[in-house]
Amino acid sequence: MKGYVRLVPAIAAAIAIAGCTSGNSTGGGITIPTPVLAENFTGTVDIGGSDFHPFNATANGTLNVTLTSAGPPATIFMGVGIGTPTAATASAPAGCTLLANASVAVPAGTSPQLSGTIAPGSYCVSVFDVGNQTAQITYAVTVSHP
Repeated sequence: MKGYVRLVPAIAAAIAIAGCTSGNSTGGGITIPTPVLAENFTGTVDIGGSDFHPFNATANGTLNVTLTSAGPPATIFMGVGIGTPTAATASAPAGCTLLANASVAVPAGTSPQLSGTIAPGSYCVSVFDVGNQTAQITYAVTVSHP
């Protein structure tokens, strides 16, 4: 897919639609907006591999994921997805289990490639090879969330 992708309703159990008011009410009709965190992550992806970074959402709100750089080459399409972290076991390393319909193959850009609403909880962003890498890729991704 090309361009922007919205997280679809099929993942509503994990990413909930925010309520009618945003932020935290202080009583008396005043609403204070929930702060938005912009976390920047960097890493490398081997041929056929993936890399992930955990993050925590503290309130309902908007999630935006932007693959800001990837390469070489700078035009390579990479997979970017949102999921839930999995703990390491004796037989498997820690990982990121992607949510259904919450990933896209995109080149790096300046606008969010994934966006939607998110509920409080533990999540992870994954960057992965979609089958077109010929060498290790270095990337940067920004995740904005409440």
